Amino acid sequence: MANELDELNAVDMPEGRDAKVIAKQIPVKVGGGSKFFDIIWWFLPVPIIGGIIWTIKKVKAKNYFQQLQQKLQHDASQIDNYLEQRVQVLQNTAALLDKAVNLDKETFTKLAAYRAGNKASDDEKRMEFAAEVEKLNKSVNIAFENYPELKSHQAIADAMQKNMYLQREITAAREVYNDTVNVWNRDVFSWPTKQIVAAKEGYTTRIPYIADDDTREAARKVFF
Repeated sequence: MANELDELNAVDMPEGRDAKVIAKQIPVKVGGGSKFFDIIWWFLPVPIIGGIIWTIKKVKAKNYFQQLQQKLQHDASQIDNYLEQRVQVLQNTAALLDKAVNLDKETFTKLAAYRAGNKASDDEKRMEFAAEVEKLNKSVNIAFENYPELKSHQAIADAMQKNMYLQREITAAREVYNDTVNVWNRDVFSWPTKQIVAAKEGYTTRIPYIADDDTREAARKVFF
């Protein structure tokens, strides 16, 4: 059998290759063999005991997935909490900057809308919300950088520092969320018990947090 990764006949890619998350949910399915495995327990030499044991294992697997879904909700809510705090900090920073410079009024309008309760309710909306917050942050940063003398204002400097701190917390919370998504995506295909239960319940894989295109492009820029 040949090596799956053959360094002697490798495909040359001088242009390089960038990794990107594929935003696709894969449904969990099982074949006829798994369906046969699911019912054969009731036809063993001691069918009642075998069937009961198998049923208990499936109940435990279903409970496990239900608990894991709650963990995903908890991890996602942590991201929402930090995003909400960041919107508040950006709103305060924008107000401070507006006293010194003519900041775009659209920035205030969007900040007020997000602060008023325009929160994310699912994974897709959460990523859209985060992308909008990043755009608002960019607007504030542009104003801040265009007027270097503002950096001497302690209140503004403190607000910008807190904004940076919250961004790090959001990044850390996304890592935790993605770790839980990875556990889910791995376990729904853990045969036999979990995969059979996941297929029966109609579960699919989950999409981890994905950076928006603006963030990905900014990461490629030369900063020094």
